[in-house]
Amino acid sequence: MWLGSTAQHAVRAVLYITEHGTDAPVRVDEIAAALDAPRNYLSKTLHQLVRAGVLRSVRGPNGGFQLVDAPSALSVARIVAPFLPSQQTRCLMGRPNCGGANPCAAHHRWRRVADGVVAFFEQTSAAQLLADNGTPRTARKTARPRQGPASMKRPATKRPVTKRPATKHRAARRPT
Repeated sequence: MWLGSTAQHAVRAVLYITEHGTDAPVRVDEIAAALDAPRNYLSKTLHQLVRAGVLRSVRGPNGGFQLVDAPSALSVARIVAPFLPSQQTRCLMGRPNCGGANPCAAHHRWRRVADGVVAFFEQTSAAQLLADNGTPRTARKTARPRQGPASMKRPATKRPVTKRPATKHRAARRPT
């Protein structure tokens, strides 16, 4: 089972929310900036996780995303499930039908590896991934500055003024 980019973004976003969303919902703008991900793409990914029951969405100026369950109860398999194709494992040799009476040359060895990957996703929680990161949870939590709606606005920047060529008003032109 290999993860596509959307599933990888989903795991990274859920881990960010796990770290920073204990007190209040985390805004999609903040997550996108921290993960260096496109905001609209990430928003769609997070809403898929809401539909899957992994996250809850809170509307309003103090809204954002929070975990539904405790991080220790949230497996990586649940996070990536909405983003996996229906056939979770593919043939290593690229054959459309592999297994049973028609296995490829690598099937039996690859099956053990694929089963190990599936077991990792099912047995590993979001809390374990963060604990394996080596940073104590309290240190990560205090390092995050809380941003309110006013600080989320873009800073004003001066744009260069470009002058358009002068044109005569349409009404001033009269056909001859």
